[in-house]
Amino acid sequence: MPVPVPATLLSFIREGTDFIVTGHREPDGDCAGSQLALASLLRRMGKTALACSAGPFKRSEIKSLEKHFAPYPEKRDGLRLIVMDCSARERVGDLPLDGMPTAVVDHHVPGNSWGDIRYLDPEAPSVTFMVLRIFEELGMEPSAEEAELLLFGLCTDTGFFRHLEAGMTEAFRAAAVLSAAGASPKKTYAAINGKKTLNSRLLMGAILAKTRPFYGGRLLLSGETLEETRQFGLESRDSDTIYQLLLSIEGAEAVALIRQENPEECTIGFRSQDRIDVAAIARDFGGGGHKNASGAKVPGTISELEEQVVRAFSPWFRP
Repeated sequence: MPVPVPATLLSFIREGTDFIVTGHREPDGDCAGSQLALASLLRRMGKTALACSAGPFKRSEIKSLEKHFAPYPEKRDGLRLIVMDCSARERVGDLPLDGMPTAVVDHHVPGNSWGDIRYLDPEAPSVTFMVLRIFEELGMEPSAEEAELLLFGLCTDTGFFRHLEAGMTEAFRAAAVLSAAGASPKKTYAAINGKKTLNSRLLMGAILAKTRPFYGGRLLLSGETLEETRQFGLESRDSDTIYQLLLSIEGAEAVALIRQENPEECTIGFRSQDRIDVAAIARDFGGGGHKNASGAKVPGTISELEEQVVRAFSPWFRP
């Protein structure tokens, strides 16, 4: 059952008049969609609301949304902060609004929870799903534009419902509500899967070509170097498709992708089939996420981290 929307959050929204709605660095469709939809709802309630982001907007499917985000304003009396899709403070980026009344809305397994008010539901399929519940608890129906944003986030985080288990009827109820409000599944699919560049496919080919199997092919490991990033561009990444292709290989139970973000630091993305809890593995590297999709930012280089990543999976692949 979904976690109920906290009464404290509803009061936080009703009683405030001036809001900033932010989310994590490098936003995805769920983060951007939940921010913009909630900010729109607040404005329809007669409040001032700015959607702000530390960016960058690397993903091709959300580039068109970047123009709707504003820089962080100066701190002022009465300003309240709502953080979407980000239960770890450090993932917001350089936020110049510390000390403000803060509410956090997130569906990741909480690591170091923060905020004065927290609406956390690790079983929710997306944060936009949780935002729809906020709409309903406030007695509001989404406009067609808000419904498009909410469906966009729901489909992003569920892989267009591919990742849902049996019994996730509430996710389909949400999709039906949003479709009735004017959201188009066809348009949403095109927004998520279209507008890819040739470089994104060439980069994907380079990453796939150097994938190595471990534990008899049950773990697949690859990486992206700084040279490849410079050649193909930051906006050419198509991680979701890479993970999907690798996990479709017979016998593959988990995938790890190490990206060299700068000379001193890497990000590691983890994906898995049902059995393996990669969120627990990510937490060992200082990150977090969902059971089957998580990540971490780690000091080091690809060559230095590969052995650590492979070793981290050993408890799951013991004979």
